[in-house]
Amino acid sequence: MTDLNSSVLSLYKTTLNRREMDKKIKKKVLIIANEELAFRNEEKEKRAAELIIANKELAYQNLEKEKRAAELIIANKELAFQNIEKEKRAAELIIANKELAFQNLEKEKRAAELFVANKELAFQNIEKEKRAAELFVANKELAFQNLEKEKRSTELIIANKELAYQNDEKEKRAVELILANRELAFQNLEKEKRAAELIIINKKLAFKNQERDIRAAELNIANRELKKAEKYQKEYIEGLEEMMFLTSHKVRQPIANILGFSSMLDQSLNSPAELKQSVNCIKESALMLDTFTKELTAFICLLDRKEKDKKMLHNSNIL
Repeated sequence: MTDLNSSVLSLYKTTLNRREMDKKIKKKVLIIANEELAFRNEEKEKRAAELIIANKELAYQNLEKEKRAAELIIANKELAFQNIEKEKRAAELIIANKELAFQNLEKEKRAAELFVANKELAFQNIEKEKRAAELFVANKELAFQNLEKEKRSTELIIANKELAYQNDEKEKRAVELILANRELAFQNLEKEKRAAELIIINKKLAFKNQERDIRAAELNIANRELKKAEKYQKEYIEGLEEMMFLTSHKVRQPIANILGFSSMLDQSLNSPAELKQSVNCIKESALMLDTFTKELTAFICLLDRKEKDKKMLHNSNIL
């Protein structure tokens, strides 16, 4: 009888010890579940913060898009202004060509006048030589005919006056020739200046056309990059929405199961079998929660890796 009582007492103590141990395990499991729930809440807040940052980034990109549109309007105005300047330069070029043709005509006229003046000067030199020959003959005649000295002296005076007059005419023609040469040199200098101005205008026009092509190419590249950025942002937001959907549906079920079984454990403990069944259910729910946590982590890593790859591709395209 004493052995039976001691066996019953030992069994009762063993049962109490098991219940105490099960209660400690239950508390530990509950503490772990609460910590896991707190961690999931923190992760949810982080994802909400990331979504806010993504919305800010989208707003910034829309603002950049508006700036690019404004720059495009300014570039179009600049292009219209450059076309107007191009027409002005073309009109100035036509006027410069007309001026150059007029100067060439004046140059030809001056050359013709110079040719006539040279002929006149040669004729006067011939006349001078004739007059000198006549004077030589007159001197011989004067030496030979002393009686005709006075007549010949008078003729000599007349010849000297004519020679002086011809010398004056010769000096006038020389001055005119000098003036004509100066005028011709001035016209050649003006011609060179007009040619140099024409070359400078053509270079400026070519440079402006090149700048216009560069601006158009940069604008096309900016538009393509903006479209790519909008596409990347849309994909990223869709990934975040999918992640939030998975979090709100798959995470909620095991958490609700854990809370329900925990409430059942708090309310009633009829037998060790019910306790074991409740602990098993909590364990299954925790395993489900852990599995989805791993899937969610893998999905976030995949989304982050895609975003980094897109940024690297975007940076390489810019470079």
